[in-house]
Amino acid sequence: MRVLIAPNAFKHSLNATGAALAIKEGLQQSKLDCVCECFPVGDGGDGTGDLMIRKHNGLLVSVDVADPFGRLIQSSFGLVNNGETAIIEMANASGIHLVKPSALNPLQATSFGTGQLIIAALDKGVRNLVLAIGGSATVDGGTGILRALGVRFLNAQGEELTAPEQLTELTRIDISTLDQRILTCAITVLCDVENKLLGAEGSAAVFGPQKGATPDSVKKLDAGLATFSAVALQQTGIDMSAVKHGGAAGGVAAGLHTFINAQLVNGIDFFLHFTRFDEAVATANLVITGEGSIDEQTLHGKGPFGVAYRAKQLNLPVIGLAGKIPLEQNEKLDQFFDVLLAIGNGPADLVSALSQTRQNLIRTAHQLGNLLTQ
Repeated sequence: MRVLIAPNAFKHSLNATGAALAIKEGLQQSKLDCVCECFPVGDGGDGTGDLMIRKHNGLLVSVDVADPFGRLIQSSFGLVNNGETAIIEMANASGIHLVKPSALNPLQATSFGTGQLIIAALDKGVRNLVLAIGGSATVDGGTGILRALGVRFLNAQGEELTAPEQLTELTRIDISTLDQRILTCAITVLCDVENKLLGAEGSAAVFGPQKGATPDSVKKLDAGLATFSAVALQQTGIDMSAVKHGGAAGGVAAGLHTFINAQLVNGIDFFLHFTRFDEAVATANLVITGEGSIDEQTLHGKGPFGVAYRAKQLNLPVIGLAGKIPLEQNEKLDQFFDVLLAIGNGPADLVSALSQTRQNLIRTAHQLGNLLTQ
């Protein structure tokens, strides 16, 4: 049996590669006579860029950039396709993992460092930019990136605004000093959510609390993004608040779409095409995927859905492994997943469950392999 193992990352516990290797280890310990191919996937979340660079045997380029609070760190991006395409992982410069949980503050954190990575890629002469924007610590609408590219955000006195909490004072956006090289690049932003920029389902309300925002901070951030959107509409004619995927990464997707013509795409669809997943799935007899939680939200562009959808095009059986699955049978999920298995080995608090992800995946895959021999 040829088994294609294609999980997404198990958030806060195992990256996608680690998850794939754990599943493979379990299967190989079982009685199942199988050949396993590991094909870890990413849907735009943290780690997606690294997987794409590896799949293309890309070149890593190191760059000194600002972290979310302006402190100098060493970061990197990847070059693939003979140096024509740069793959930039936002989390490498503006990531939440770069900040201690107690220090998170999206009223101050900016995406400026990611913009510095883009400038470094332009200096290499790239013609295409691919941005994986998951895992950021910011809710700045992409203003930090745009500032690094030369855009100035000004208040009524002509003073430059540099922090997200100041965006409510915004009256004018000066694009006269924008680095024109960016407009000659094809820019693709990988998004793993469909949320728009503003409101109850917007970037501040949904993602702000994950990045340290208090209820009061969420209101300030949403108000600042609303002001940004209103000024942008007046100057560009583009309604940032109406853009699908616009709320991804604290509004980075909306800001880059509006000011540098970035194309916003479903992350897993782009990833699977870019890494030639169809060639791998064509030789498989069984597909195993997974991530921390599989539920109806998974069907809105998450990694396991992208994998399962393509497998089902070939009528292949699909098994989904997750830390959490729905209690009730779900007809919509049943169309794409033949079996959903929760990997937990017993009642446990979240910290314990996360720490045991690898062992639980190995054990579940081992049992699964034995079952498949029957």
